[in-house]
Amino acid sequence: MPFADTFAMQTHLDEVSLYVAEGSIAVLLLDKAGWHTTGKLVVPANIVLVHLPPKSPELNPVENVWQYLRQTWLSNRVFESYKDICNACCEAWNNLIADFGRIASIGRRRWSRIGQSQ
Repeated sequence: MPFADTFAMQTHLDEVSLYVAEGSIAVLLLDKAGWHTTGKLVVPANIVLVHLPPKSPELNPVENVWQYLRQTWLSNRVFESYKDICNACCEAWNNLIADFGRIASIGRRRWSRIGQSQ
């Protein structure tokens, strides 16, 4: 989407909701961007939003995913158009998800495995 705003967030929530298994709940970790916290969002019944404390990127593993995408496929490039940006982002995402286990390894936090073998 060309903008990060309430419309985009609502569209995202509606799309995620379609893929949540019947009888299950999806939990989305979010920062406190205005479009994540607005009262204008209609959160589907099968989604729970959990807002992280401000200024705590270490609690949000997706920050490392974005960094990996930028460093690996998207940085130091010039794009001719919005369509070129979207295509490059889709290609980067498809490369990432084709690398089984990469997202888990990027987002893993030592503190989240307390009680598990390190």
